[in-house]
Formats: sequence, C-alpha cells, structure tokens
Amino acid sequence: MGKHLLLVGLGGFIGSVARYVISTSITKYFPLSFPLGTFAVNVSGCLIIGIIYGLTSRFGWMTQEWRIFLATGICGGFTTFSAFAYESFRLIEASEYWTFAGYIILSVLFCVLAVFFGVGLSKL
Repeated sequence: MGKHLLLVGLGGFIGSVARYVISTSITKYFPLSFPLGTFAVNVSGCLIIGIIYGLTSRFGWMTQEWRIFLATGICGGFTTFSAFAYESFRLIEASEYWTFAGYIILSVLFCVLAVFFGVGLSKL
C-alpha cells in the first residue's frame, strides 16, 4: 500500500504540473471564451489512458505498479476526466448501457450542481 501511494503521489505531481503548463500555455496562445486549455487536457488525458488500457489489455506486459503510476497517478493528476471516461468505457464494454447512461447524466448534472452549491456556500 505504501509503495502504491508513493507511485500515485509522484505520478499525480507530474500530471498536475503537466496539466497546469499545458492548459495555461494553450489559453495564453489561444485566448478564447471556450476553455480550450482544459478541453485539450481532458481529451489528451483520455487518449493517454486509452492507450495505457489498450496496451495493458493487448500485451499484458505492464505491471500493476506501472498502471498505478501511469493511469492513476499521471493521468489522474493530469485530468480526472480520463478516469470518468475510462469508467464509462468499461460500462459500455460490459454492456451496462443503462448504468452508463445514468453515470454520464448523473455525473454531469450533480457535478455542475455541486459547483453552484459550493459557490453558494462560500457566500454564506
């Protein structure tokens, strides 16, 4: 457990720094009202976690420690949206279509509502 926490922590640090650098750089060079930096990070993080999952499934050469470091650590620090997308993919892969639909709808709805609620709480 301790080793895994260190792997997640180190990967998370790398992913978080990469997210900040990439997102702010894109926003600096493409100052749009659309949050292009965050969008690019989310899409690229999903691509990366897909590659990790695909290589692990196809070849089976990646150890649990590498998966934890790369997928949970780096991708998790880079964007938790990649974990959301991967979990959604797994539900489709398992033919859990209603669960998939509920997860997508409820996640987006409740997360946006939670932000509104959090902002409201901060004004009390």
